[in-house]
Amino acid sequence: MSRPRGSTLFAYLALSLTWGSSFFFIKISIAGLSPQQLVLGRLVLGAATLNLILLVTRRAWPREWGLIKHLGIVGFLLCVLPLLLFAWAANYIPSGLSSIYNATTPLMTMVIGLALLPEERLSGLRASGIVLGGIGIVMVLGPWHLVESFTTGPAQLACLLGTASYGLAFTHLRRYVTGKYRYDAVTVATVLVTLSAAMMVVVAPFVATGEVHVTGNILLSVLCLGVLASGIAYIWNTRIVQDWGATPASTVTYVSPLVGVALGIVVLDETLSWNQPVGALIVVLGILLSQGVIRASSAARVPAAASRP
Repeated sequence: MSRPRGSTLFAYLALSLTWGSSFFFIKISIAGLSPQQLVLGRLVLGAATLNLILLVTRRAWPREWGLIKHLGIVGFLLCVLPLLLFAWAANYIPSGLSSIYNATTPLMTMVIGLALLPEERLSGLRASGIVLGGIGIVMVLGPWHLVESFTTGPAQLACLLGTASYGLAFTHLRRYVTGKYRYDAVTVATVLVTLSAAMMVVVAPFVATGEVHVTGNILLSVLCLGVLASGIAYIWNTRIVQDWGATPASTVTYVSPLVGVALGIVVLDETLSWNQPVGALIVVLGILLSQGVIRASSAARVPAAASRP
């Protein structure tokens, strides 16, 4: 039985707003929490939300050790490491700039997939798109500014390392999980987020120490990051992929930075240098070119998976 088209459109808009506003909420949260405390809180909340959904929908928890092992690896690469990197970077760069770097995830995924997946092939079109996307990343990074500031440079590089970690996660997921197990995306997401939360719980006594200053805004931000961005957003993303296909679903990767930049400028009074939105546009063009989306004469290729901030 097909779902109403309007419900899928709502899911798309909700997903764009949720993932686009994630960096805004991260910026607010780090005013009273350390990056480790923030990631611990959002992953525990996300795991609780997804497990509740799993219970209500009567989905079974996987018992295959091979699947759990691979999802543990994916959880570290997709949740723990990049979320820590983006949370740390939020101390030094605007939230809008973080959301721009997050949009490079499809490009990172493509490059890593070419290097690690034997079935991937580098055509002239894909090579051109990767080169163009690389130029866009350099434009956003603004190497001429790194000499002037020794704080924003490492933070921007941390964001790129975070998107590279996303790329590794998606590649590992595709190579060792996709098509090899019978579980749906909701179940897979629940397992990997739960394993990620468990990792943070284990190391929390050693890394998530320090004072905590929680205000109403900080608490609301962590709830949004945990319940929505690390929980329900998975359900919305799954519905969009099922109803519209992977290519239309991936466009949330390009819409999210618009939300992140707008919130940063309007609410947090952030400013961006001219090179950052220009570079972001070049990155998006590079991704579209490498995937064949902007070639009207050919069918659109299935893009790399969208990232979860």
